Amino acid sequence: MNLKIGEKLKKIRSTRDLSLDEAAAMTGVSKPMLGQIERGQSVPTVATLWKIATGLKTPLSYFLEGERAEYTIAAPDEGSVILGDGGRMRAYPLLAYDPVRSVETFYIEFAPGCRHESARHDDGVEEHVFVVRGTLHLVLGGKAIDVGERQAVRFRADVPHAYHNVSGETCAVYNTIFYMKQA
Repeated sequence: MNLKIGEKLKKIRSTRDLSLDEAAAMTGVSKPMLGQIERGQSVPTVATLWKIATGLKTPLSYFLEGERAEYTIAAPDEGSVILGDGGRMRAYPLLAYDPVRSVETFYIEFAPGCRHESARHDDGVEEHVFVVRGTLHLVLGGKAIDVGERQAVRFRADVPHAYHNVSGETCAVYNTIFYMKQA
C-alpha cells in the first residue's frame, strides 16, 4: 500500500514538474517525509495524506485507487485502511475517486472517544455521511450536531469540520465526498 501511495505522489510531482521543495510548500508536509513516502519507507497517516491531497488539489482516494472495471463491488480492505487519531479512526476507501462524477466513497469506523479534525476542503466540496452504527457528533464550522444510527447528514465541507464519537461503542459511517468540477 505505501509503495502505491508513493508512486502516485511521484507521478503527480513529475506530471506537474514539481520539486520536493515545491510539493512540501504546497502541502505543508516536510520534504524528507514526502521523500520517504515516495520511496515507500513511510506510510502517511490520514491527516498527512489529507494534507498532501488537499495541497496538490487531488482527491484522497487517487492515492489508493487501482484499475477501473465496468462495475465495482467494494468492501473494507485491511490492506487499504487509512488510520487517524492514533488508530482510533479507520477509513477504508470503497469507491475510488471517479473523475467523471468527481466523487469518492469511504467506509469509516470511529472507536469510542475518537476525534478527527478535518481542515476545510476546497470551495464547493460537499460531504454526505450515512451513520450505520452508533451516533456521530459533528462540528461543522463551529456548530455541533448529532447524527444517529440510520440517519444521514449532507454538509458543505469547505469549512473546518470534526467527527467525534462520544459513545462507548464504535460508530460506523459511509462518507461520500463530492468535489466541485474544475472549469
